[in-house]
Amino acid sequence: MLKRFMKMHRGEKGITGLETAIILIAFVVVASVFAYTVLSAGIFSSQKGKEAIYSGLDEAMATLEPRGSMTADSATVVATETAVKLSFTLTTALSGQAVDLSPPYTASATDLTASGLDNVCLVSYIDENMIIPDAAWTVVFVGKNNGDYLLEAEEKAVVTVWLANYTTSAYALGTDDTDPFIDAEADLLDIYDTFTIEVRADKGAVLVLERTLPGRFDPVMDLN
Repeated sequence: MLKRFMKMHRGEKGITGLETAIILIAFVVVASVFAYTVLSAGIFSSQKGKEAIYSGLDEAMATLEPRGSMTADSATVVATETAVKLSFTLTTALSGQAVDLSPPYTASATDLTASGLDNVCLVSYIDENMIIPDAAWTVVFVGKNNGDYLLEAEEKAVVTVWLANYTTSAYALGTDDTDPFIDAEADLLDIYDTFTIEVRADKGAVLVLERTLPGRFDPVMDLN
């Protein structure tokens, strides 16, 4: 009888030990899965954070910034004295990223003509009367440069936005909505008028320049 009791007791110990081992194994498996999940989430978050940092840095390096003041040239269009072109100097905000400033137009002493280049930088003109989403503009690099249309570190580019068409040494209105010029004499800029220029390169933040014309027209006006 005693032997039978001891035998049963030993069997119960074995069952209890087996159950404990199963529970421990289950805990280990669950903990391993949880640890792997946490580790994977951490690695994923780290990669996303790194991508965000590099993306932000790339965006900042490709951002344009103005250097100096904006100028406006005046002339008579039809019978109205007005600002016919606006010029400002651009540089890159940080070194390391070139900005493509291939212009849609080129200017000579007598004419403004389409460049035929594949320009990726968009310049828009906005005032209270109108919006020219893709304005006519030209560019001239001044000072140190390597002769191409990529604005790089330590280079300066003078961008000129043409509000009126320039042909055979005279300024004229645009003909319709298909051209990038002001079409109506009533829409030409007058004294104290405020306008906005937006420059959108292929990368980087949009550069917004807002200026107001002075109280009188001079051949060349400094708009600060």
